[in-house]
Amino acid sequence: MPLKATVNCDMGEGFSLYRMGDDVSLMKTIHLANIACGFHASDFSVMNKTVQLAKSNGVLVGAHPSLPDLQGFGRREMAIEPEELEACFLYQVGALSAFLLKHELGLNHLKPHGAVYGQTSRSMDLARAVVGVAKTYGVAFMGLAGTCHQKACEELGVKFIAEWFADMQYSSEGKLLITKVHDPVSIMEVETRVERMLSTGLVTTLGGQLPIGESVSEISICVHSDTPGSVEIATTVKHLVDKSNATAGFTAT
Repeated sequence: MPLKATVNCDMGEGFSLYRMGDDVSLMKTIHLANIACGFHASDFSVMNKTVQLAKSNGVLVGAHPSLPDLQGFGRREMAIEPEELEACFLYQVGALSAFLLKHELGLNHLKPHGAVYGQTSRSMDLARAVVGVAKTYGVAFMGLAGTCHQKACEELGVKFIAEWFADMQYSSEGKLLITKVHDPVSIMEVETRVERMLSTGLVTTLGGQLPIGESVSEISICVHSDTPGSVEIATTVKHLVDKSNATAGFTAT
């Protein structure tokens, strides 16, 4: 059976006058925006403008909290206790929630950023901490299928959004290979990966293909704003997703 799908992107990852990616163009190509909350990127002005941009494009907003690592863009692992990580995420989601309140938008989901995304996928204690924050705010949690992300959601009764990455590599074992700098990927390769995922639920890996998960019937496909050619990639992915959803009779959100 085909998978119902959305397209998401990590947004608002600039700081002051500095920008990461073309948010204005990318916001026209996605269904869900994961907005940086200040600890790996963004500040009060960037966060405010990104929420406004999402609203003007009819895009649902999710929080994208990180480890406190501006210098490393949140892509360096850190030794952190579950209670400390929970407080770290509550603080960041609270900041974003203020801007959502101002612009009369609701929070749709929570998705960890960078290194802590990988850490929480491997540790149940850390996963419970961040999924617990999603539960506190009454929203869904976006993460990796078949990992502690999904298990913690099932345990805590939180809606789980399975995420798959169109612009990143997966190991032969099906593990996401999180890199500090994203390598270029051809549009042809993206099309092949996305079409395979949507029609068969198979993840393209370095060793072949693996199923994303037996219990997964809906996914959100991520395109990173700092991947070279991100706007063209996101445009291609959204076209394929919208076409697949329409053919199967699904609505995107």
